[in-house]
Amino acid sequence: MTSIQDYVAVTGENVIDRLRQLARPLRGTKVVHVNSTYVGGGVAEILSKLVPLQKDLGLDARWEVIRGEEAFFQVTKSFHNALQGVPVQLWDGVFKVYEETGAQNSEELRSTLEEADIVIIHDPQPLPLLRSCPNRKGKWIWRCHIDLSHPYRPVWQYLRKYVMEYDASIFSLADFAQPLPHIQYLMPPSIDPLSEKNMDLTPEQVQATKLQFGLDPARLIMLQVSRFDRFKDPLGVIKSYRLVKSFAPSLQLVLAGGEATDDPEGAAVLAEVRNEVGGDKDIHVLLLPPDAHVTINALQRGADLVVQKSLKEGFGLTVTEALWKGKPVIGGDAGGIRLQIVNHHTGFLVKTPEGAALRARYLLRHPDKALEMGRIAKELVRQNFLLTRNLQEYLSILVALIYGDQERIELQLKAAP
Repeated sequence: MTSIQDYVAVTGENVIDRLRQLARPLRGTKVVHVNSTYVGGGVAEILSKLVPLQKDLGLDARWEVIRGEEAFFQVTKSFHNALQGVPVQLWDGVFKVYEETGAQNSEELRSTLEEADIVIIHDPQPLPLLRSCPNRKGKWIWRCHIDLSHPYRPVWQYLRKYVMEYDASIFSLADFAQPLPHIQYLMPPSIDPLSEKNMDLTPEQVQATKLQFGLDPARLIMLQVSRFDRFKDPLGVIKSYRLVKSFAPSLQLVLAGGEATDDPEGAAVLAEVRNEVGGDKDIHVLLLPPDAHVTINALQRGADLVVQKSLKEGFGLTVTEALWKGKPVIGGDAGGIRLQIVNHHTGFLVKTPEGAALRARYLLRHPDKALEMGRIAKELVRQNFLLTRNLQEYLSILVALIYGDQERIELQLKAAP
């Protein structure tokens, strides 16, 4: 298992010393993270790495997942869409399904949550748990990973009643924050540079992955990695690819993604994508298992063009992953992608398939410029979007919430050499 010391090679000793100093007053603190799935999506990926590192630093950290029937996840998917601005149709009984599932999960989790010093609830699915824990002793935080900049008001007003009862909220960007009666923190997500998805690979491993999926290693590859979700605009990516192909006939397109257990729309979107592809043998639609981390890593490293043409995006960890591998990214001008793509420096922000195609042609015509942009991109991630930074901010928030009413906190600072 990875330990915090393993990150010294990436971040330097000073960063790790700072994490240990921040964690010292939190030793033994009971922290419980709750979300809706162990696999699929960025939240599960972050927690799978974050929780073990919190334990390694001395916190009593746990990760719990709520359960629900298909009807519940249909409801929460509609909530997800609504929070990202889609006017959804609210059918009879929608709120009852949501509330009853929350109550059912609270029966199993109540003792754990009420005994915790800190409970961090991720996204809307587990929000109602707080109301079912009347004897809670700790602080509760709602961590929103969604683009909440322009929510569909009827749904947000309903969910806001739950959020208001929390002690704090965390949003990925300032644009996502909402008027609430408690303190709000801003914290972009992050990637783990030592994970299978981001570790270094040999050229032979990259080559083998291309051959495994029927790609021609001698031809150009355009890639988008994402769940099959309409907000990721896979149909727009196909249109962009077809525009670029008129300029670069050897181009191949790869749409690689998996399914999340809390996203019931994925199968329908995948069917739409396959219908649009038709018989085009140069478009490869890859439905990958949740543990295909090395495969995704190799595809990103082997791509000539990386696209993430999202229409809405909480953050976009697939953008971060590609930037870390030295790839300039053509990304949708949306949400957290704007934090990562510095236009003309680490990639290009686009709004249309035509815009994405134009920028793709530029990168193909100017390979030296693409290499320079990739170098800047990797350093941007090193400085801002690695897991160690995310961990530091979580620790700082926990210290503030637990010790905020004290005049001073004693930290044993290590003397500079």
